[in-house]
Amino acid sequence: MVQSFNPPVRTLMGPGPSDVHPRILEALSRPTIGHLDPMFVGMMDEVKKLLQYAFQTDNELTIPVSAPGSAGMETCFANLVEPGDKVIVCQNGVFGGRMKENVERAGGTAVMVQDPWGRAVDLAKLEQALDQNPDAKIVAFVHAETSTGAQSDAKGVWELAHKHDCLVIADCVTSLGGTPIRVDEWGLDAVYSGTQKCLSCVPGLSPVTFSERAIDKIKNRKTKVQSWFLDLNLVMGYWGEGAKRAYHHTAPVNALYALHESLVMLREEGLENAWKRHAHHHQALKAGLEAMGIGFVVPEAERLPQLNAVSIPEGVDDAVVRGRLLNEFNLEIGAGLGDLAGKVWRIGLMGHSARAENVIFCLSALEAVLGDLKAPIRTGVALAAAQSVYSAG
Repeated sequence: MVQSFNPPVRTLMGPGPSDVHPRILEALSRPTIGHLDPMFVGMMDEVKKLLQYAFQTDNELTIPVSAPGSAGMETCFANLVEPGDKVIVCQNGVFGGRMKENVERAGGTAVMVQDPWGRAVDLAKLEQALDQNPDAKIVAFVHAETSTGAQSDAKGVWELAHKHDCLVIADCVTSLGGTPIRVDEWGLDAVYSGTQKCLSCVPGLSPVTFSERAIDKIKNRKTKVQSWFLDLNLVMGYWGEGAKRAYHHTAPVNALYALHESLVMLREEGLENAWKRHAHHHQALKAGLEAMGIGFVVPEAERLPQLNAVSIPEGVDDAVVRGRLLNEFNLEIGAGLGDLAGKVWRIGLMGHSARAENVIFCLSALEAVLGDLKAPIRTGVALAAAQSVYSAG
């Protein structure tokens, strides 16, 4: 007989979802009201303002798409790419490849700028592609590549793209709330993210923001947006300003309560404090891992603090270690994707997961499992190395 599902209590330190803060879980449990209820509409307006703060933008079209980050990606491409448009896509991991898929499914042509996995976007290569393709309309890149832990220079991408009169689409799924994003200052035209990473919220919503330049392109399309559900011309009838909203879809009411609460918490902590917190715990985790002899894939200057891709010690079975961490310690870390499958672990320090007890717990559990497997690591030194970072403040 099928009974109620009661999940185990895990510590989530993979590439997402991250640990959900108890305040956000409580917000999920509040009474459901109608998605056109005046009280709910008032909360929607607050969500928009709080997202503007998180993205550091005054863009009026700043909303959460009622679906996960992949739908946020598709919202950007489906609305901005028309058949025949040429889009320069920077790929340095899995998610640049998904951008290419979106361009092609919208009828566009993707010009690929390829960089090694684990490295930031090479601006010289991008500039060369722009020079060679003067008819390009859009530049798309991943600010925080979840598959590798590499962070690219968003402002540098924007400067090159706008010099060639291209719009910029940026994937900030893993960066929002965890590392600096300044949408207006950097001139980003379409940005999408997710709720399940550095915002400490549940999966299922995708914050997006669009500049006036992007809105102008959407309003002057020659063809209809290929997705009815993601057509922003229609969605804004529901998410627009004012009390009167046109029915578009039944919004995920309780999930939006959770997002509202997570953004209130981000505002209470302060964006810069959140960025500093993620960086601080990264330094402690880094110290512990390196003391064990475990190295990072991404060069330090290009590294995301909240997504740590580290090399698996020689002779160690990736799946065995992750399985034991999950089954013996209720600890989840992530496997490598694509070219890095079986070669790296991805250890997340995102949102509520980015705290000292998680760092110490992860290092202890990893050392215990690797030590038992006789892996080529140094034992008995990781915790002291991490603690020295915390002691220094």
